[in-house]
Amino acid sequence: MTSTNKAAKAVTRKPPAGALKAYVASLTGTSLEYYDFAIYSVASALVFPKIFFPGNDEFVALLLSFSAFAVGYLARPIGGVIFGRLGDKIGRKYVLVFTLVLIGVATVLIGALPDYSVIGIAAPIILVMLRLAQGIGVGGEWGGAVLLSSEFGDPNKRGFWSSAAQIGPPAGNLMANGVLAILAASLSDEAFLSWGWRVAFLASAFLVAFGLIIRLKLEETPVFKAIQAKGDRPKAPIKEVFTTEPKALVAAALSRVCPDVLYALFTVFVAVYATKQLGMTTGNVLSAILIGSAFQLFLIPLAGALTDRINRRLVYGIAAAATAAYIPIFFLMIQGKSVTMLTIGTVIGLALHAFMYGPQAAFITEQFPARLRYAGSSLAYTLAGVIGGAVAPIIFTALYGAASGGWYLIAAYLLLTAIITIVGMAIGRDPKPEEDVRLLQGTHAQPAA
Repeated sequence: MTSTNKAAKAVTRKPPAGALKAYVASLTGTSLEYYDFAIYSVASALVFPKIFFPGNDEFVALLLSFSAFAVGYLARPIGGVIFGRLGDKIGRKYVLVFTLVLIGVATVLIGALPDYSVIGIAAPIILVMLRLAQGIGVGGEWGGAVLLSSEFGDPNKRGFWSSAAQIGPPAGNLMANGVLAILAASLSDEAFLSWGWRVAFLASAFLVAFGLIIRLKLEETPVFKAIQAKGDRPKAPIKEVFTTEPKALVAAALSRVCPDVLYALFTVFVAVYATKQLGMTTGNVLSAILIGSAFQLFLIPLAGALTDRINRRLVYGIAAAATAAYIPIFFLMIQGKSVTMLTIGTVIGLALHAFMYGPQAAFITEQFPARLRYAGSSLAYTLAGVIGGAVAPIIFTALYGAASGGWYLIAAYLLLTAIITIVGMAIGRDPKPEEDVRLLQGTHAQPAA
């Protein structure tokens, strides 16, 4: 065994200094930001078609609302380019502080935005602009949050340490759906549509302030300090990723497509299908999503840790294949209009998502060298979102309409995304923790100021 490999194995004996603090900071920060994103997701299905896009056919209003939802995903590459570049040039910490503030301000302003009945066409226009700001913030947030926990953590256990940022979406979704479920249950439909939904958006101000305090107390990651000490920060990281790492970028981007679409199915479109096609209540659907998200809180880090022991690409690929097989089963399960079956089906669907999403952060970041990780990871994450999560609710709605309420085309769509993601697994590379170890060993004698 080489000295580098021995050093790499030695790291596993105990968590590196600052790792637990970085894990919590990554987890809490992304949870708060995805709370903001999740309340918009739910509201786009249940609230916004009625108050920001009235006067249209119900189906058209839903498509318009989901189009505004898609803007958040379409804006993510902008955030990935802007903040990915800055993250590799000036560091992870300060970029993450700015993205947190950007998303928080946009979300609070959505909560205070007058609806169509008050300011007319200006309402949906401003809504789209604020959604754009949310998307730009999230586009820059994810890559940095992943690196924050993984670059403080043991490189041999990157699946587990990187999972901190991955817990953020279900945790944020759990908080968002919990707040919305309480509001929907305690208010009349008229009160909820009039002002109740705004409470969830305005509450974001307190949550973001809490996350900001945590992030401001963090230090820069050891890996970035080592890059800085070597004078190896890239001058044009975005350009370098496209010119020197095209295969890594494609593999990382394709890995996201199936989990993105699957998540959109169970957290956005299921709300439409269950209420309109099956006649269930909004409370039934929100409760099912809430329970499924609760299971993800421990399944995601479990899946990440599992792939530190078993080949990461294999576990990820099996979960993608299982997704394609499960979707027809899910729709058959819920045709009886049973709330219990809807809940069980959603839990299983989000569990499959967890076994892709848990190791996803590690898989994506380890496709790129350390000096290009923020830019490469952010680009892969955000570009994939454009062809995955951004258009998924629109495609679901269009396929639903084309099949006259049937689910067969939706199942075929998920099969296609699973194949795309499996291709990403096939062309990606396995972890190389020794790269980080060599980088850190080379700078121990000359720490960054």
